[in-house]
Amino acid sequence: MSTKALSVGDLCPAFSLLDQHGKTISSSELIGKEILVIYFYPKDDTPACTKEACSFRDSHADFADLGCKVIGISSDGVAAHLKFAEKHRLNFTLLADEKGAVRKSFGVPRALFGILPGRVTYIIDKTGAVQGVFNSMTDPLGHIKHALETVREIQSAE
Repeated sequence: MSTKALSVGDLCPAFSLLDQHGKTISSSELIGKEILVIYFYPKDDTPACTKEACSFRDSHADFADLGCKVIGISSDGVAAHLKFAEKHRLNFTLLADEKGAVRKSFGVPRALFGILPGRVTYIIDKTGAVQGVFNSMTDPLGHIKHALETVREIQSAE
């Protein structure tokens, strides 16, 4: 698996993970249907991660109107994701990457001297190509803003 961070123009790595309901979700089922916003975050129910998730929740209609699917990925398990999603009424998919294999295939860097899993958002068009990357541990709301801007650019180019 690659450890090089994905950048604009790269293809989305293939993956298959369980969502918060225990259903297997595969990239091959998603690519080609809609634009994907895949965001990696450190941990369920921590302050910045909750702020980011709730902001994605509150922007759900904007993403849906643009024909876009939001997916959050962390190393938390299915049960933790379900609890997090229910507690904060999250209206999008959370995927459990418990072994960190998908995080590694996307090349998401670690933060804070390698202690914390990074916070990176990838915007992937219908062909499976990365069209935007936003990497910031300290600006969780910037991920939503950047994702919406990039999705709008993709839509206007179609």
